[in-house]
Amino acid sequence: MTHVVLAFDDNRLVGDLFGQFDQNLAIIEQRLGVDAVARGNQVTIKGMHPACEQARHALESLYVRLQQGHEIHPADVEGALRMAAAAEAQLTLPTMESKSRLAFAQVSTRRKTVVARTPAQDAYLRAMDRADLVFGTGPAGTGKTFLAVAYAATLLERGDTARLILSRPAVEAGERLGFLPGDMKEKVDPYLRPLYDALYEMMPPEKVDRGLQSGMIEVAPLAFMRGRTLSNAVVILDEAQNTTAMQMKMFLTRLGENSKMIVTGDPSQVDLPPGQSSGLREALALLREVQGVAHVAFTEVDVVRHELVARIVKAYDDASRKASEQRELAASVNEGREALAWERRRADR
Repeated sequence: MTHVVLAFDDNRLVGDLFGQFDQNLAIIEQRLGVDAVARGNQVTIKGMHPACEQARHALESLYVRLQQGHEIHPADVEGALRMAAAAEAQLTLPTMESKSRLAFAQVSTRRKTVVARTPAQDAYLRAMDRADLVFGTGPAGTGKTFLAVAYAATLLERGDTARLILSRPAVEAGERLGFLPGDMKEKVDPYLRPLYDALYEMMPPEKVDRGLQSGMIEVAPLAFMRGRTLSNAVVILDEAQNTTAMQMKMFLTRLGENSKMIVTGDPSQVDLPPGQSSGLREALALLREVQGVAHVAFTEVDVVRHELVARIVKAYDDASRKASEQRELAASVNEGREALAWERRRADR
């Protein structure tokens, strides 16, 4: 057992750091099993040494965010604790400047600043800066699509790219929607709604609308990409697990000069018809060693939605793993039986 006393200079920021009714300190207590008692601009943390250090790292990094003019919310506290845990484990990530201070990767537009909340999110944002083609794969709720759109919107606002192109394959998720009324835009918009949602959260609605009208921002189904060369653009393909191998090859070969591509998807949620393999899985296998390609894999620990989502994802992953192990065991037993039968037939001869 140990205790750590932290003092913060700016009394105006301390209230936001500790949270209303010290709710941020309560989150830290619950997650790390420590006691955090605030008095004025000081907080005393008591508990096991590793947990106290993680609490210190988290509070110091959150205080830096407040000094930079950003707001913090309970979800940001959760993210700071994840990053602090990664630092304590001495993970070799580019975010780690030192054990005493964590640097979060972030992207900013005039409307919003988005900060990485997990080590995988941090690596993802930095990979988008570093590589021209980035794959982000993992379960729902890990921020794959939102961070990609946020990064692209940042480049567009800074003038670092001329166009933003968002695309998804128009595949029904296990349902038959039948005939959809309206023109082509009205027919495909339901499939592309998550991309619109992320875009409107990062940029003022009037600017998004102007961009859509001028063609500076384009939201289109994957089929519309064929035959094009996408230059001076950031191109995002969402739900890529629902592309076929031919569609994925077609999309990847659209990459033009001064462009970046970001491909996101969850290989465990393929909605393609039976017998069709996912183009995302094939691309990940084929391009693993190709220079200029980066792949960041998210897991259930990176889920930043409701904490119940992480438990749901883990339950499904555990069930899938058990089913796979049972299939392998059954196959092994069958092989043993076939070998034994062959030996008996040979002995009878």
